[in-house]
Amino acid sequence: MSRLSGAFRPDRPALVAFITAGDGDTAALLDALVGGGADVIELGMPFTDPMADGPAIQAANIRSLAAGTTTAGILLLARDFRARHPHVPLVLMGYANPMLRRGPDWFGLAVADAGVDGIICVDIPPEEDDALGPALRSRGVASIRLATPTTDSARLPQVLNGADGFLYYVSVAGITGLQQAAQASIEDAVSRLKASTALPVAVGFGVRTPEQAAAIARVADGVVVGSAIVELIERHGINAPEHVQSYVSSLSEAIASARKVPA
Repeated sequence: MSRLSGAFRPDRPALVAFITAGDGDTAALLDALVGGGADVIELGMPFTDPMADGPAIQAANIRSLAAGTTTAGILLLARDFRARHPHVPLVLMGYANPMLRRGPDWFGLAVADAGVDGIICVDIPPEEDDALGPALRSRGVASIRLATPTTDSARLPQVLNGADGFLYYVSVAGITGLQQAAQASIEDAVSRLKASTALPVAVGFGVRTPEQAAAIARVADGVVVGSAIVELIERHGINAPEHVQSYVSSLSEAIASARKVPA
């Protein structure tokens, strides 16, 4: 997990960039994310019922599965990525069914061997951490948790118990890509979360423009962008990597130039 901890620096918030494995030329797209300046890569594991995702990522899941993407293929992509980019953190994000199909111990060992730094499992609540968390942590893989606008002070300790890597703040209640939270509400939420944890807090859902990314970077430890990148992949097809790299570069530059607001 040292790669993850090193990605979140006091002097510069991290850009966390998401794509769906198997949607387009994944290896080239991963390289484009790194080339554009992404600090952490989230690689989505496609699933038939992506309940937390909006239309763009749902469509990417369908394209990926139609192309024959498998868990074994995703692990190979991760292994090859780690060989090309030994210092860039890689996180797999997805749903419990593909992760637990062969058992948590198999999955924990497989992702650790592939060089994966963390896992975000959308549909395993913290109260059911035993389903996967111990199998990850015992192999040095971070169990990254989600907090939302409805995560109140009574439940937050449970969300944080066993969490590692960073805390992903989902800034709107609902599915990905359709709306963005008001900046004031993001600032209030980040302040509340950082008062309860030493983990970096990364904010996502609805971030599309460099200006939005910079505004969040002034108060958060990281900015997560997913749907906007996935839409570029759908729009540009085989030419997507160059467009993705250019877009990610614009986000990275905006984040780097954002002046951090003192806590």
